[in-house]
Amino acid sequence: MARNVYGLDLGSYEIKVYDKKKDTIWKEKDVIALKDVREIFAVGDDAYEMYEKAPSNIEVVFPMKEGVIAHFNNMQFLLQNLLKKGRQFARGSEYVIAVPTDVTEVQKKAFFDLVIHSTAKAKEVNIVERSIADAVGLNLDVKNTKGVFIVNFGGDTTELSVIAGGGMVMNRLLKIGGSTFDQSVVNLVRHSHDFLIGIHTAEVLRKSFGIFTSDAESMLTVAGRDLITGVPMRKAISISLVRAAMKDPLLECVRAINSLLDRTPPEVRKAIHENGIFLTGGVANTAGLETYVEEMVGITTRTALEPDICAVSGLKKIIQSKDLRKLAYSMLDENYRWMR
Repeated sequence: MARNVYGLDLGSYEIKVYDKKKDTIWKEKDVIALKDVREIFAVGDDAYEMYEKAPSNIEVVFPMKEGVIAHFNNMQFLLQNLLKKGRQFARGSEYVIAVPTDVTEVQKKAFFDLVIHSTAKAKEVNIVERSIADAVGLNLDVKNTKGVFIVNFGGDTTELSVIAGGGMVMNRLLKIGGSTFDQSVVNLVRHSHDFLIGIHTAEVLRKSFGIFTSDAESMLTVAGRDLITGVPMRKAISISLVRAAMKDPLLECVRAINSLLDRTPPEVRKAIHENGIFLTGGVANTAGLETYVEEMVGITTRTALEPDICAVSGLKKIIQSKDLRKLAYSMLDENYRWMR
């Protein structure tokens, strides 16, 4: 018998973990700080606090990029070291991992290998498509739904998924996420005001203003560096500027949603119009995003209650239910390979 069962949702900027024995969900930043290239200086939230503030001999690295593992060894070390904070994985346990759908089998297998070859000495590793985990986390009847559209707005990617009859009908992974929006804000503030702000500051602006607000003249004073004088200073940034920066990446997301809907079979598309679009992922918390998608696509849109942990909440239910466990697959299973 396995010592414990864990659900893992490894995002580009945050790791979410469900611990069955403790019946808890915890999350931490998916970041590692390297000193002099090789020495591990900090991991998780501690490393993220150093982002854009670290001295030149310390590099802050994100092992995940665009939804997949970009630096395998760093990711493995990060996962192992995060658990020294009183959260040690029990050896010989089972793992259920949420993975993006629209990636290669090699990239999917990297998630599997990450745990199976770690010091955790996993007894068993199964995978679940993240959109399926999202659907379960949303309390949707995954097996019997005739059609539902889920949009997961993540840190580096946006995953679009059409689900019907317990499986994936269509999906697409966009390389647009919270980091895209924040970089757009950085670029436009620089271009408009000759003022350089950091990604952290851009994120604060995005989260503070959102997409829709009643006060179009809202301003927020932030710290940065004047590019003409080179002097650090504070400057007021308007909500209209932040909105303008987010416009193009948001439009690209909407075009992709409409494109996927156009290619969806008519019966499934009809069901989606009845059931609506569901938003998950950390960026789904952005104020006004739900209204924006609904107005632009013309389909009722709802946001998960806790969108940032929706997928790992789905993993929790999959782990706890014998019936839902059938939604998880081992990449070593013959049936899995045959279906692919």
